[in-house]
Amino acid sequence: MTSIAASADVSEQAVVGSGTKIWHLAQVREEAVLGANCIVGRGAYVGPGVRIGENTKIQNYALVYEPAVLGRGVFIGPAAVLTNDSYPRAVAPDGTPKTAHDWTPVGVTIEDGASIGARAVCIAPLVIGRWATVAAGAVVTKDVPAFALMAGVPARRLGWVGKAGVPLTAKDGVWVCPVTGATFIEDGGSLSEAEGAA
Repeated sequence: MTSIAASADVSEQAVVGSGTKIWHLAQVREEAVLGANCIVGRGAYVGPGVRIGENTKIQNYALVYEPAVLGRGVFIGPAAVLTNDSYPRAVAPDGTPKTAHDWTPVGVTIEDGASIGARAVCIAPLVIGRWATVAAGAVVTKDVPAFALMAGVPARRLGWVGKAGVPLTAKDGVWVCPVTGATFIEDGGSLSEAEGAA
């Protein structure tokens, strides 16, 4: 059953999936679409037209600006920010206030299963690949491959993670998840699941 806190501000034009919970002081703007069984934490912001897949968690005070697209099972940590303006300015060169017509928003796309740590910032436009993990406090400025473990300012790849989120270990030329036993093959800076992997 869907649950929306009385203090939350959810547009009547938003679509909220079955079983989704929206907590105190969160704001979900018009035409945002949230899949089933999502969680939007206290004080979080979901911009107009943002698309969020089922089973996604947006933690307290995270800011997801339009036109972001989040896949299924995505985790957005507390106070993380997904930006949408390549060249932000409050005013035009002549000093007049900029309006919505004076810029074109660009979005962050986060693919299925990926996790963004607390206070991380993702600078649009970029794509974060499926099951990747961005460490807390990282600043991501370029696309992230699937299963990558990213950290730092600017973020760089420190290793690989599996679907359990735990760093993979190298063994006999393949990468292995110590939790699930799944195996992965690295090729040219990208990682893919080995044949028959779960």
